[in-house]
Amino acid sequence: MNSVSLIGNLATEVELKQVSERTVASFLLAVDRPARDAGADFVWVTAWERQAELCAEYLGKGGRVAVEGRLKSRTWEHEGRRRDAIEVVARRIDFLRNRSEAEEPHAVEPVPVDAA
Repeated sequence: MNSVSLIGNLATEVELKQVSERTVASFLLAVDRPARDAGADFVWVTAWERQAELCAEYLGKGGRVAVEGRLKSRTWEHEGRRRDAIEVVARRIDFLRNRSEAEEPHAVEPVPVDAA
């Protein structure tokens, strides 16, 4: 089973673009490591279509989110060197609020995602 759930803060602004007439958003998510003062891991997240549009509209750097999705590996050449990356293709993204705001998270409804 290929399933992942993460909670973290956006380390970048959301980048929205068109790919083959489809809308895609991507952002870097900083996920704290469980040990105190252990730093964070950074994971690229992609969202498609309506979910991508909502992310671009409502999220910004520093925003806190919960992401559920699947892992996808990519390989490409850059300046003659092979590059590899693993990203999360989002199935669901919950926009989490600060403690001072409303306690209920604002969920973006899951959007069917084709194997991209």
